[in-house]
Amino acid sequence: MANKDLLLAIGQMANEKGIDKEVLFEALESAVLSGFKKTKGGPDNLRVHLDRHTGELRLLARKRVVAEPEDAELEIGLEAAREMVADAELDDEIEIELDPLKVGRIELGRIAAQTAKQVVLQRVRDAERDAVLSEFADKEGRIVRGTVHRIEKRNVIVEVGRAEAVLPEREQIPGERYNPGDRVRALLLEVRRTPKGPHLLLSRTAPEFLVRLFEAEIPEIGEGIVLVKAAAREPGERAKVAVASTKRDVDPIGACVGLRGTRIQVISRELRNEKIDILEWSPDRTAFVARALSPAKVSSVTVGEAEGGGEGQVLVIVPDNQLSLAIGKKGQNARLAAKLTAMRVDIKSEGELEEERQREEAELAEGREAIAAFPGVDGAALERLVAAGLFSPWRIAAAGPAAVETAIEVSAERAAELFEAARAWVAERAAALAQAEALAAEEALAAQVADAGPDGKPGDEDSPGDGSPGPPEDTT
Repeated sequence: MANKDLLLAIGQMANEKGIDKEVLFEALESAVLSGFKKTKGGPDNLRVHLDRHTGELRLLARKRVVAEPEDAELEIGLEAAREMVADAELDDEIEIELDPLKVGRIELGRIAAQTAKQVVLQRVRDAERDAVLSEFADKEGRIVRGTVHRIEKRNVIVEVGRAEAVLPEREQIPGERYNPGDRVRALLLEVRRTPKGPHLLLSRTAPEFLVRLFEAEIPEIGEGIVLVKAAAREPGERAKVAVASTKRDVDPIGACVGLRGTRIQVISRELRNEKIDILEWSPDRTAFVARALSPAKVSSVTVGEAEGGGEGQVLVIVPDNQLSLAIGKKGQNARLAAKLTAMRVDIKSEGELEEERQREEAELAEGREAIAAFPGVDGAALERLVAAGLFSPWRIAAAGPAAVETAIEVSAERAAELFEAARAWVAERAAALAQAEALAAEEALAAQVADAGPDGKPGDEDSPGDGSPGPPEDTT
């Protein structure tokens, strides 16, 4: 191949592969040097240089300048060095071109040429991988478009530009079907380097995909007038999105819905007709939780503190006729509200709350009476126990002697005595309840036997079960 043809081929390959020509020049230099050494040998200080303009190959050697050279391949005298580099000094390293008549022309045999080819191809593959990584690294977390290339074990392989991305089954919306040639929009969830090349992972189920669709389809969000504060999804079924406006005269919900719902319908169709609830975000957690449970009406919201740095807890009270609506089908509405608010949501009806209050009052009345009968418990100690929440023997037995000792400020021995008295009372009460249940079961069984005839059916022993007269008595 002529030198000009070589430069032309390198330029053409760089354009086809989308990589820098300099990478190919360096790969070719390395490959030629490797083939040259395999054919003719040589020290490690050799380097091949390819002229970028003429295509000429030159063999260079890096040598150290010394006063008296001992190894001609690695060292050069000071005078000889200054003939090539005028300002050369001792211990400098200079690069000199070797005479082709002495070392031979740079020509490769068949095996050396194969080696050079493999080196170039490997460098090209590495450069392609680096180019893909650099192209998609900045797109991580954004929506990409591609074409379905093939399907492998329910994983969809999508062509995205010059690369292939994987849409795993777990990241596909349930019920979706893909065929080769289909156009796909998905979130570029992850980009990472692997021994087999760049790995691009796509997702259509991530909440971030829904957020990016809002940004793409709703101009006010793209311009920063409306903000998406939170999103939660159960892919293919239902989603909740909390939005807020940075301008008072812009309705964030109306901007997302669009005229006659045109904007939100486009997003819903992209997500296989996923139902999307849009609500206005609020910095007040109480109001935000109440809105997150829409369309259910909420009576009250009580926000608790987070335990151990985890998610906070919230108790929501709803009217009796709103309980099923607040929980949703198979708990879906409550789950989405919990994801959207990043809190643990406990929902109770007003009727359930009233029943709990009545049970607690009954337990308090019975518990005060039982504890007052314990030896050594005076009125002051009883009130301290009630104030500490230990207002029944069940609660004392569950809390332990240490809690009793702290509540009424007594010795450990006295607290242990009170704890044992509570345990004994609970055991006695449990035994009495078990005996009462057993007696009730025996009485019910006896009543059933009494009502049954000799054949196991209800009726009198001397008459048929249907009440008709029996056969005449034989007087023969």
